Amino acid sequence: MIWFFLSLPPLAGALAYGRAPFFAWFVAGLVWLSGLAWVGVWPIGAVVLTLLAYVAIMGVFLVPSLRKSLISAPTLSAFRKALPSMSQTEKDALEAGTVWWEGDLFAGAPDWRKLLAYPWPKLSDEEQQFLDVQTSELCRLTDEWESAQKQDLPQVVWDYIKTQGFLGMIIPKEYGGKGFSAYMHSQVVTKLSTRSSAAAVTVMVPNSLGPAELLLHYGTPEQKNHYLPRLAKGQEIPAFALTSPWAGSDAASIPDAGVVCKGMWQGEEVLGVRVSFDKRYITLAPVCTVFGLAFRMFDPDHLLSDTEDVGITCALVPWNHPGVDIGRRHFPLNAVWMNGPIRGEDVFMPLDFIIGGPAMAGQGWRMLMECLAAGRSISLPGSNTGMQKLTARTVGAYARVRYQFKTAIGRFEGVEEALTRIGANTYLSDAARVLTASSIDLGEKPSVVSAIVKYHVTERARQTVNDGMDVIGGKGICLGPQNFLGRAYQQIPVGITVEGANILTRSLILFGQGAIRCHPYVLKEMHAAQDNDLETFDKAFWGHIGYTVSNISRALVMGLTGSHFVKVPADIAPETKRYYQQLTRYSAAFAFLSDISMGTMGGALKRKEKLSARLGDILSLMYLVSATLKRYEAEGRQADDAPLMHWAVWDAMFKIQNAFEGVIANFPNKLFAAFLRHVVVFPIGRPYVVPSDRLGHDVAKLLITPSATRDRLVADSYVGTDLEDPVAALEAALLATVEAEPIEQKVKRAIKGGQFSPGLLIGGGVDALYAKALEARVITDVEYAVMRRRGELRDKVIRVDDFEYDFGLRAALEDVTPDDQNARRKVA
Repeated sequence: MIWFFLSLPPLAGALAYGRAPFFAWFVAGLVWLSGLAWVGVWPIGAVVLTLLAYVAIMGVFLVPSLRKSLISAPTLSAFRKALPSMSQTEKDALEAGTVWWEGDLFAGAPDWRKLLAYPWPKLSDEEQQFLDVQTSELCRLTDEWESAQKQDLPQVVWDYIKTQGFLGMIIPKEYGGKGFSAYMHSQVVTKLSTRSSAAAVTVMVPNSLGPAELLLHYGTPEQKNHYLPRLAKGQEIPAFALTSPWAGSDAASIPDAGVVCKGMWQGEEVLGVRVSFDKRYITLAPVCTVFGLAFRMFDPDHLLSDTEDVGITCALVPWNHPGVDIGRRHFPLNAVWMNGPIRGEDVFMPLDFIIGGPAMAGQGWRMLMECLAAGRSISLPGSNTGMQKLTARTVGAYARVRYQFKTAIGRFEGVEEALTRIGANTYLSDAARVLTASSIDLGEKPSVVSAIVKYHVTERARQTVNDGMDVIGGKGICLGPQNFLGRAYQQIPVGITVEGANILTRSLILFGQGAIRCHPYVLKEMHAAQDNDLETFDKAFWGHIGYTVSNISRALVMGLTGSHFVKVPADIAPETKRYYQQLTRYSAAFAFLSDISMGTMGGALKRKEKLSARLGDILSLMYLVSATLKRYEAEGRQADDAPLMHWAVWDAMFKIQNAFEGVIANFPNKLFAAFLRHVVVFPIGRPYVVPSDRLGHDVAKLLITPSATRDRLVADSYVGTDLEDPVAALEAALLATVEAEPIEQKVKRAIKGGQFSPGLLIGGGVDALYAKALEARVITDVEYAVMRRRGELRDKVIRVDDFEYDFGLRAALEDVTPDDQNARRKVA
């Protein structure tokens, strides 16, 4: 029992002082024990003995030399033995990029003023004009169905992309590029993705993990001056070759290798590297004129380095360099954008081909990891948010225009469920996309956040598009120029797979990398252990202990009080206050749970991928909620948008609870799991259930009703003017349907009131009723014209493409005469 009481002073100190120093704990303990004597709880003698024991024990902590020799040194020794060995590539991956807002969430005490102070990005006048004019024109020029038939973008589209500077958006103006912001890059990709995946990917790749990004940060002056202007003008089309058949998600294990040697180049013997490589899934490879190449460099004769294994190196190689085999293509789920293999056997390259020159040999993996942190924050979040905006716009309109059982299908509760997810997921994904892109413009390279948005936006896009296909039914399963969602449905798995497969991103990276990068002490402890630095380890280790005690104290108090007394900024929207308070509590509980998981399982946690994935889910969902709340504030707390915000946040909070339960239920120590569940995380139960049906109804209604909220939700998605385009036709049909509905109700009331009888309706289709109503003068000529237009547009958008079938070709293939084939058809 005495040890229980002795544990309370440090707890009180932590509660009073946060991550309190040892002296604060010591003083708090003395005051507490003295108080026991003063109120007579214990006899004076017992208190004195306890005080002496307490002072002796705390003395070990208060005297640095004693603490280090008696506690820190043995702990460091044990830590060094338990610490798993790490390769240089693992170290580079862990240390690449920067820690941003996710660090606050991981630390257990998010500073909401810091989040709210981040500027919400805006386009410059030049950027806005490019988005409105050139990007819209590129959308207009691109016909996804036509391109799919030819399996390539038309030449006019290629020429426009190159001449208008789409390939050089991130290249500074001093090299002839546009010098656009990361946010603008994201906006262009998002808008193009509402029209054509081929155009979006063709523009996206050179501006993300293409050679331009690497050249900007690491290239030599000669490389920059030669390549960047040519890339900016579209005179060069770039690609980057990383993935091999034997190293996909485990890209650091690429087997492609080169040996430093001498060889002939442009008539002279020079020092270079002879490389063999086999790459696949390389976007733009079939049409590129220059490509980045990642390979492992070896120097057995020490011609360049003192080490034999120099490390992963990145080189820039012309497509027609001797020995390069390039030009064949893959068809990723029949997508139009160019993708294919790049191969080479014993290809000699001068050392000048290395990006950054010989000095950057072996630095390729760090270069890639740092650039990927930026590129992955923009490319797939942008393209997949674009697909969600397309789905929200088109499926919402279709659900209002399409009638079944004499009712717009968007008013059926089953369809409302799908529409609700579409709307809320689009709102949340767009918020995460914009917030993350803004971090790049603030100078961050958020490696953990980039993985979060890549994983969650692509997964939510999969849910959104699947929901959209469920709503449009038969319209969606027949490909053709009128199918506005079929191509997105086909290609959704591409985003799930590339730039880090989602399964591995969730189970290995979100928490595995996040725990080390975001934790305020773990990386410091690891470095100290690797360097056998007792001084640094002592400081980090005891800081870690205080951090853990602080988080469990805060989580416990906030949990017991329902987090009602958590301080949050006073100027936030009142309707969001409880979200900030609960998220603060979850952050503290998560920080403690993470520490306990790492402390009790150590290196084994890396192998417990399901637990790691659920911990990653908590961190990720907290970031997504933060982004959603930030968007709501930044956009002026639009009251009409509130249902989107509330549903998205409530759903994410519910999922955070489930992720906590998933970790606790599978915690190895069941006794401690019970303590976590009932004392730390859910002391008074779970506050969130699934979002209400009423709230879901409000969200679904926003998608099927023209309004400023709907416009904001699908902002900057492309809508043409040609009514033969399915998206343009849907927008027109939605407006026509809304205009026609009062007339439709008027006719129904007239029939019910006996004003006229429609009689037997023969011919005229489903709208023959309105011709009868006009004849009976129930509606006016103008109203009849409205109904006629609604009917024409409705029929246009619900039609399904059909095509001629060449029976002669089929007969030839089957060696059957056309007459026999026709006979078969007639029998059928």
